[in-house]
Amino acid sequence: MKPPYEITNKILNLIASISERIGEVNAAHLNKPPTELRKKNRIKTIQSSLEIEGNTLTIAQITDLLDNKRVLAPKKDIVEVKNAINVYNKLDKFKVYDLKSLCKAHEILMKDLIENSGKLRTSSVGIIKGSDITHVAPPGEMVFSLMKDLFEYLKNDDDLILIKSCVFHYEFEFIHPFIDGNGRIGRLWQTIILKEHSPIFGFLPIETLVKTKQQEYYNILGKSDNQGSSTAFIEFMLEIIKDALEDLLKIQNINLSSNDRIIHFKDIVENDLFSRQDYLRVFKNISSATASRDLKVAFDKGIIEKLGDKRMTKYRYI
Repeated sequence: MKPPYEITNKILNLIASISERIGEVNAAHLNKPPTELRKKNRIKTIQSSLEIEGNTLTIAQITDLLDNKRVLAPKKDIVEVKNAINVYNKLDKFKVYDLKSLCKAHEILMKDLIENSGKLRTSSVGIIKGSDITHVAPPGEMVFSLMKDLFEYLKNDDDLILIKSCVFHYEFEFIHPFIDGNGRIGRLWQTIILKEHSPIFGFLPIETLVKTKQQEYYNILGKSDNQGSSTAFIEFMLEIIKDALEDLLKIQNINLSSNDRIIHFKDIVENDLFSRQDYLRVFKNISSATASRDLKVAFDKGIIEKLGDKRMTKYRYI
């Protein structure tokens, strides 16, 4: 059964904007971000997703944990971060349309944090904010069939995967299939679904923007509950996705060092010959002089070889 929602003009306009920005990302070859940028974005994602759930670790502390350095912090917070690092490192191994794979991700994410990690709940549960019950989830005996139906929708419905990723995220939070960890696994699985649309979503820190709009995120979830439809949530999350892509396009060259550009360009040209002009077509915001300096540094370090002279000069990675 298809979950209830409408495709509004706002949703269509956001889809068009997202598609346009993905085209710009691909044209700038940002679908293969440099290693350092991928690492920074992954750390931002982990920190933001866990901070939404009350984790206290900073970006610097998470970086230290990634580098196997000692961190002084509450044990539970450290376990949460280590589990999140583990699950995001396995992002490519999860099967987007497989409930068992989602349960495995939950098992890794909630290891040593709750009993029965990776197991769908069988008891009743409600979500409490302060002294108020904000959401009563469906009964435990319905969880498996509801999740099975949700995966059937995700796999077989004809709507765009951008829309289905948002619907899945909302419906997952509504079903609340696990005793704990539903927020972080719901956001993780939307990322995994979005990767089916474009590989850039594996490295885009959408969670960071969700964190900046955390109260609105919860309000929209509540609004969609009250309306019995995920339409408002789809609009909200598509706006977040569009903003995340815009941020990536804004910082693409600001955050890249000479070394980043040299490494990044190798992923693009591989072993083919290229000119300085080819290099400038990718890094549009740098000057010809900067491009020449980059290539000289790479040549001096033995990273590339040079063929020809002056305007006829070609380069190739060694």
